[in-house]
Amino acid sequence: MTPQPTPPPAPRPDRAAEAIETVFRMESPRIIAGVTRVVRDVGIAEELAQDALVAALERWPRDGVPDNPGAWLMATARHRAVDLVRRRENYARKLAEIGRALPDAAPPEEPADPEDIDDDLLRLVFTACHPVLSTEARTALTLRLLGGLTTAEIARAFLVPEPTVAQRVVRAKRTLATRNIAFEVPYGPDREARLGSVLDVIYLIFNEGYAATAGDDWLRPSLCEDALRLARVLSGLMPKEPEVHGLTALLELQASRTAARTGPSGEPVLLRDQNRARWNRMLIARGVTALGRAEATSSGVPGPYLLQAAIAACHAHAYTYEETDWPRIATLYGLLAARAPSPVVELNRAVAVSMSEGPGPALTLVDALAAEPALRDYHLLPSVRADLLARLGRPAEARAEFERAASLTRNERERELLTRRAAEQA
Repeated sequence: MTPQPTPPPAPRPDRAAEAIETVFRMESPRIIAGVTRVVRDVGIAEELAQDALVAALERWPRDGVPDNPGAWLMATARHRAVDLVRRRENYARKLAEIGRALPDAAPPEEPADPEDIDDDLLRLVFTACHPVLSTEARTALTLRLLGGLTTAEIARAFLVPEPTVAQRVVRAKRTLATRNIAFEVPYGPDREARLGSVLDVIYLIFNEGYAATAGDDWLRPSLCEDALRLARVLSGLMPKEPEVHGLTALLELQASRTAARTGPSGEPVLLRDQNRARWNRMLIARGVTALGRAEATSSGVPGPYLLQAAIAACHAHAYTYEETDWPRIATLYGLLAARAPSPVVELNRAVAVSMSEGPGPALTLVDALAAEPALRDYHLLPSVRADLLARLGRPAEARAEFERAASLTRNERERELLTRRAAEQA
């Protein structure tokens, strides 16, 4: 009797669902950007992307995960977008036949080259950062559409309630639709007007990937890569803007540490404990070059991103944590606090002061921030205070602060680190 070949194992629904969630999280910004090119409405584009996700949830557990799941989702969403536009065209044609006219709904040509998707991402950033929206709405919407972040993650980044973020996103999409905002990268004065918000959005996207506010992973490299790619594209579009180069330099230098920021099990590794041999020297070189461009094109008082890039360069140039030019970093943070006042900047300045002048003066600075409303639930405030107390030989107080910091963070990896540091104070 001829043996029958063993049939392939049936797809496991749990593995398919996990793949769908992971792929959609990574690919949704590109899908929304690509579909917006067709339908010219970011709200509808997001709905069509969600439709593609639903289709994947129905088919992948049954048929298996495609070889290129991102392309599958993109194709599905685009097909639905084209169908939607065709239905609109047919409806408009029928109305025209009975003497009623509607605006032309013909879709623009789809990109012939997949690389055009990067341009679509940039268009999506500038569209979401249109002046008709408030600064808070611009940032929240772009993080939602391009960062693929949930409203909870955006709320954490903004230090505001989650319902507030949800309302901002809904209203922003509605405003863009009702005002018929063009899906484009603007030129001239319009571009200048939106640049600050665009830079802030790219920076926040990178930060969410660099130190995730929630979840089981400390890093989300895909977000860092998206933000860095957008910054590089923007620096090519605006070569005379020092803050564009400053942001690009900052992201290049920060990204250079990625490989050293986690241990074998994905646990966070503090800056002072990182193996600097694992820092990416190519990214450091790119960052230093971009910083040079920023300084060469800058006149007057340096901007916030140029100053932050200069701080990152101080770390990049040091062979060890102790050899870092901490007095210069403290000075740069002072300039940054004057240029862009923020409790978080003051907290970072306190860390630099602790290394240049000692933990005592730094603790005074940190305690002065305790009443800041924006830092009330910010886990890094008690974390920094705990570190200073430990260095001052006050372990019981340090332990309590580490435990408080652990209770405030929503990132599991960070909670584990803070809990371990609290136990070390026993």
